Amino acid sequence: MNKLFTILQTLLRTQDSDGFLLYWAKEILGALLIVALFWMLAQLVCLMLNKWGKRLTTFTRTDLDDRLLKRVIPHVSRLLTMLGFYLAILSLPLHEKIVMVLSGALYIMLVMIIFNLLYHSSDELLQWYVAGQQDSSGGLISRHMIPIAEKAVMLFLLGTALIIVLKHFNYDIFSLVTALGIGSLAIGMAAKDTLAHMISGFTLMLDRPFYIGDRIRLASGQIGDVIDIGLRSTKIQGIDSTVLIIPNSDLCNSTVVNMVRPTAITQGRITIGVGYGSDVERVKALLLEIAGNNDDVVAEPSPLALFTAFGDSALNMLLLFWIKEPARIGIVADQLNCEIIRRFRQEEIEIPFPIRTVRMEKAE
Repeated sequence: MNKLFTILQTLLRTQDSDGFLLYWAKEILGALLIVALFWMLAQLVCLMLNKWGKRLTTFTRTDLDDRLLKRVIPHVSRLLTMLGFYLAILSLPLHEKIVMVLSGALYIMLVMIIFNLLYHSSDELLQWYVAGQQDSSGGLISRHMIPIAEKAVMLFLLGTALIIVLKHFNYDIFSLVTALGIGSLAIGMAAKDTLAHMISGFTLMLDRPFYIGDRIRLASGQIGDVIDIGLRSTKIQGIDSTVLIIPNSDLCNSTVVNMVRPTAITQGRITIGVGYGSDVERVKALLLEIAGNNDDVVAEPSPLALFTAFGDSALNMLLLFWIKEPARIGIVADQLNCEIIRRFRQEEIEIPFPIRTVRMEKAE
C-alpha cells in the first residue's frame, strides 16, 4: 500500500488534479469498453448459436448436437464475459500486486467455467450414449457405468484444472505430481486384487461379451442368467435359482460361452440307443418327426438325427434340435424324451438294457 500511495503522490505532483482525473477516467473508460465489447460478443455468439446452430443441427439424424448446444451456450456466454473482465483488469494501470490478485481470481474463474463446460459436455455425451443403448439389452450395463464414468471424468478435469492454476501462479507442480504418483503406487500395491477386479469390470462393461439377461455357461460347466454386472463382481442366477457371485477378473481370464449371442437360438441334444435289429433309417425319420411336431423346436436350423456309434448293446442315435428360449431347454428335452419313448413303444422299436454275458466254466 505504501508503494501505491507513493505512485499516487508522484502522479499528483506531476499533474494537476484535473489531468489526473482525466487520465483515470480514460483508463476506466477503456476497461469498461473492453468489458462491453466482450459482453456484446458473448450475446452475439449466443444469438448465432441459438439461431444458426439450431438450424444446422436439424440436418443431422442424432439429437446429440442439439443437447450439446443447449448445455454449452450458457457456459460460452459466461466465458466470453469473464474474459472481458480479465483483459480489462490487465489494461488498468494498477499496482502489480493488485493486478496479480484480481487477475488471478478472474483466471481461476475462467478455468472453472472451462471445467464446467467440458464436464457438462462429457456428461451429455454419456447420457446420450446410454439413451441410445436403451433399445438393446446392453443399455442396463451402460447405466451401471454412468456414475463411474462421471466420477472418472470429473477427477481428471479437476486434476487438470488444478495443475493449470498452480502452473499459472508459478508453483512447482513436479513435487505434487511425484507425491501423487508415489501415493497411487502405494494404493495400487495394497489393493491390487480389488483394482484387478475393477479393471476387469470396466473391460466387461466396454467389451460386453454378455448382457444382463443373457444365459451363459462358465468354464466350470455351470449355466445361469446374468442378473448384474458390478464394478467388482458379476452375479449369475443358476438354473436352481441360486446366485453365483463371481469376481470379474475370473470371468475375464476364463472361457465363457454366451448361449444367446449372436442369436438366442440354443441347441439341445438327446442321445438314445436302439436295438441292433432296428431299422436305422426308420428310427431317424421317427426322431425327426417327433422333433418337428414340437412347437418350441424351430424349423431353421432344422433338427438332425444321426447314427453316431455302435455301442456295446445298442446302436447309438443322436437327435439335435434348436429352440429360441434357452431357459426352456430342459422342458423341451423332457417333452421330446416322453414322446420318443411313447412312439418307440408304439412302433415296437427296442431300447435295450445294457447286457453283459458271463460264462462260468467248471474247472477240471
